[in-house]
Amino acid sequence: MEKRDYYEVLEVPKTATADEIKKAYRKKAIQYHPDKNPGDKTAEEKFKEAAEAYEVLSNPEKRQRYDQFGHAGVSGAAGNGGPFGGFGGSGGMSMDDIFSMFGDIFGGHSGFGGGFGGFSGFGSNGGSQTRVHRGTDLRVKVRLTLQEVATGVEKKFKLKKYVPCSHCHGTGAEGDGATETCPTCHGTGSVIRKQQTILGTMQTRSVCPTCNGEGKIIKNKCKECGGDGIVMGEEVVTVKIPAGVAEGMQLSMSGKGNAGKRNGVPGDLFILVSEEPDKELIRDENDLIYNLLLDFPTAALGGNVEVPTIDGKAKIKVEAGTQPGKVLRLRGMGLPDVNGYGKGDILINISIYVPETLSKDEKKALEKMQQSDNFQPNGSIKERIFKRFKKLFD
Repeated sequence: MEKRDYYEVLEVPKTATADEIKKAYRKKAIQYHPDKNPGDKTAEEKFKEAAEAYEVLSNPEKRQRYDQFGHAGVSGAAGNGGPFGGFGGSGGMSMDDIFSMFGDIFGGHSGFGGGFGGFSGFGSNGGSQTRVHRGTDLRVKVRLTLQEVATGVEKKFKLKKYVPCSHCHGTGAEGDGATETCPTCHGTGSVIRKQQTILGTMQTRSVCPTCNGEGKIIKNKCKECGGDGIVMGEEVVTVKIPAGVAEGMQLSMSGKGNAGKRNGVPGDLFILVSEEPDKELIRDENDLIYNLLLDFPTAALGGNVEVPTIDGKAKIKVEAGTQPGKVLRLRGMGLPDVNGYGKGDILINISIYVPETLSKDEKKALEKMQQSDNFQPNGSIKERIFKRFKKLFD
């Protein structure tokens, strides 16, 4: 299913302020909150969709990437069936994350008097859910050459991370039948407390203190992991980085972070993109810039010269009388757009080399040329060069 535009989801213009975005999200969150729409899958999806939109648009850095690259800027290759959860987007958000964010906006409570569904806490139907631990996220940094950015690349990382304990298969218990239902909450993971107040009997639901919300307790803890169900280990992860990524973009791989305790939900792996500077080409979004330093005779007489490209050299023709500051363009030879919208260009800026020292014969030859009117810049040449110079500061 194609993702909707985040501004469309929250029904705000692209010029919306942070307060307007927050207000719009509050409205949507109240409208589609699971407590108001029990069992309504469509409302649940709209609730998640609004949370995802707010998570991106409320973050200035993510919003800038989204405005520039669209969903690819914050969702990586997920839309193309790739393994990524996003370029720092909310593709890996759990319901816990959404309710935590929701609670922050509403002052730490839901505004409906009910609990929250998700991986931990209580269901929206008034019942309870046992807690499932979520593993922590991992972050790695990858440095890419210009050639790797241009074509996309596959990278492998050996990660030191928490993995499920092989001795107890992640249960945290020693042997079979070593866990039992929590006697305090009877397996629900929560306890109900009643308190008499001036308004009558108040009932609150909270995490069971005996089993910490898991609904069961371990009688005999695993001797290898101490009951956590996870141990430190290693895993080799292969990451396919799409072409066109840029410095500072963040990709994510769902479920490749640390394992969750006692067969819980694994965290995510985030890959921060860093670019290695190229020796000759300068990146400007999808365009590449090369400064071509011509000798004076070639600039005056014209000729063929070679310029670097991403994958080799290209021969270009320099017209006679080429002036410094002129820009030549090699169309479609730049970097691919991360959204797949074509390629940029290579822009070749012309500079003229002036010898720092001259022999006597060279000096006499130039002094003779200097006397020729043809070697004196006329008004139109001066104006053209000045316009190019002025553009540098516009």
